[in-house]
Amino acid sequence: MNIYVGNLPYSVTEDDLREAFSEFGETSSVTIISDKFSGQSKGFGFVEMPNNSEADAAIKALNETAFKGRNIKVNQAKPKGDRPQRSSRPRY
Repeated sequence: MNIYVGNLPYSVTEDDLREAFSEFGETSSVTIISDKFSGQSKGFGFVEMPNNSEADAAIKALNETAFKGRNIKVNQAKPKGDRPQRSSRPRY
């Protein structure tokens, strides 16, 4: 299951996230999204857990909990097709 993790402190590393989620089971990948120009974290990331029951346990246990000073948001990631399209029109 792909898990969205939001409201992350900018100082959090992929190893920090892997450690937190590995308490609930195997994590196959961890990615923190960063700005492609500055390299600065955007404050959210994704954790992939192959076992759905372990992933559900992690979501229930970690959602709205303090992590490195901020309450994080943890839920099942939505597939790209299920998200609203961002407008490409220029804003004036």
